[in-house]
Amino acid sequence: MLDIAKQEAPSSKCYFTNNTLPAYIDGKQPPTRKKPFSTVLAQPFSHSTTLILPSELYELIKHELDGDVGTLRYSRVNMSLGEIISGDFFNHYVKIGNVLMLSEGRHGVDHVFSLYEGVLRLELDKATYERAGLVGTAVLDGGRKHVKTRYAIELNLRLPSMVHGKKGFERLVWACKNVLNHSLTWLFYDLRAADGSVGPYLSQPSSSERAQCSASGPISKHHPLQRAVRPECLRMSRVAVPQFPTTLKVDDVLEATELLEWLGLVMIDSPRVRIDDNIDPYLSRYALPGFDSPGEEDSTTVAKELVRLRWHGFIPPKFITRLFVLLKKAAGEEWFVMNVGGFKGEAYTILKTGNQTSTWERC
Repeated sequence: MLDIAKQEAPSSKCYFTNNTLPAYIDGKQPPTRKKPFSTVLAQPFSHSTTLILPSELYELIKHELDGDVGTLRYSRVNMSLGEIISGDFFNHYVKIGNVLMLSEGRHGVDHVFSLYEGVLRLELDKATYERAGLVGTAVLDGGRKHVKTRYAIELNLRLPSMVHGKKGFERLVWACKNVLNHSLTWLFYDLRAADGSVGPYLSQPSSSERAQCSASGPISKHHPLQRAVRPECLRMSRVAVPQFPTTLKVDDVLEATELLEWLGLVMIDSPRVRIDDNIDPYLSRYALPGFDSPGEEDSTTVAKELVRLRWHGFIPPKFITRLFVLLKKAAGEEWFVMNVGGFKGEAYTILKTGNQTSTWERC
């Protein structure tokens, strides 16, 4: 076929970086500006996390993953936008506390609201944006170029001016009462709590305290539904694992792409990465990457048993960082890989080998 179709939608991009990890990482205060930690923080709303690690490493941390460290806890609650910016909920969770919230809706299609670090973001269509009377900016929606159909409004609710009686805040209150007044289903995660439950804990709560937290706090009157998610575990035997290069060059696109392709096949448990795979080359011409000795694939690959752990839910950066720090301390010179998918379609993959990390970011 002739390539004469217009490519209106922008193609997705993948950014690759290499970094050296510090010798010591404080689990209570991990780095925030250096990759891969800055990559984790840049994607606050994620729906899935996948870990691939050797079975020997999994046995070392299995006990901790079976406990509170590997258990993801969040809540679902039905609230209107006006209820979030009023009363005890606003003072307790927004002004003083720190919560992560995401409303229902499809990005680029429906109205989607989010709250992170005190910043309220509203994504609206043009008609609703004009009725709301709030100031925002146009955002891409995948439609026609130069036609503004969707707008994003960002308001920092922690500013001193964001209180009742101030003009800017009263405009938001008016919009919530007259335009954005419908009830929505929200995903809720309390970043102050050690495990993400609705209780304001600064340390790891006991089982009795966790049971009491569901009936306490301003959110309790909205009857939140709490979710506890444990990882799905899959053991994969005789996986052909290549010998990873010491460092991947940033300008070597081929090596970075081949390694990312292999990681993707492992995550879906593809038969192509088995050491004894003998598929007809007419059906698949995939070859395992060999970084050290091209053409001598058998000498650079070994058969290993790998473990895949997968979480599905409302996953904040805090939970992912905690997993990464735990794995880094237990792994030593061993390798592991982490893939995280976001609600907007963005994703990143972090491969740790020795004291090096390779990060792929898809926008």
